[in-house]
Amino acid sequence: MTPRTGSLTRSPQREAPEPLEGPVVGTIVGGTILWFVLFLVQLPFYGWYKDHGHLWWVWTCLAGGGLGLFGIWYVRGRDAAIKRAAAAKQAEQAGEEPGQQPGQTGTAGGIGEMGSTPSA
Repeated sequence: MTPRTGSLTRSPQREAPEPLEGPVVGTIVGGTILWFVLFLVQLPFYGWYKDHGHLWWVWTCLAGGGLGLFGIWYVRGRDAAIKRAAAAKQAEQAGEEPGQQPGQTGTAGGIGEMGSTPSA
């Protein structure tokens, strides 16, 4: 028997591709609604599921809906953080302070700028 020479070699390392971004919040909301609908559809057949040992199907749908609620909270927070980071990066590239309106300089109304006073 000949030894396999290629089994211990590693494939060349490549840079990981960028993650695919899509309508994540909408996808999670849709999935959560689907889990709750499946739970509600199965409730009238609760006795049948219990008699046949498939009661876990009902509770799996309820658990999926509950975890989906957590998922909605999580992806909404993630989406907001991504948008904040993008806005901060864009403001930094434009030479503005984060949270500042475009075109606005250092202080509001020119107060405190090089000894100037606000005009009436």
